[in-house]
Amino acid sequence: MNSITWKPKALKQTRKLGSEKVRATIFDGVQVLKDFPNCAGVKALTNHEYQYRLRISHYRVFFNFDGAVSIASIEEVKKRDERTY
Repeated sequence: MNSITWKPKALKQTRKLGSEKVRATIFDGVQVLKDFPNCAGVKALTNHEYQYRLRISHYRVFFNFDGAVSIASIEEVKKRDERTY
C-alpha cells in the first residue's frame, strides 16, 4: 500500500473543478493509486515534467512516484470531435 500526497497546486485545481460530484469522482479514482504499480488506467510518460498519468473520466491526474504517490496536477480534457485530427 502506497501513501498518496497532494501537492498544493493539485488541491487548488480540485477546488476549481466545479461540482462536488466531480471532486468526489476524482478523489475516489485516485484511491486506486494505493496499489501502484498494479493498477489500471496509469500510463508512464516520457519527455514530460511528471512521471505518470491516470485517466479519470474527462480528467487526467498527473503524478510522480518516489516510494510514495505524489499528485502534482489535474487537467481537464476537452471533448474531441471530427476536427480533432
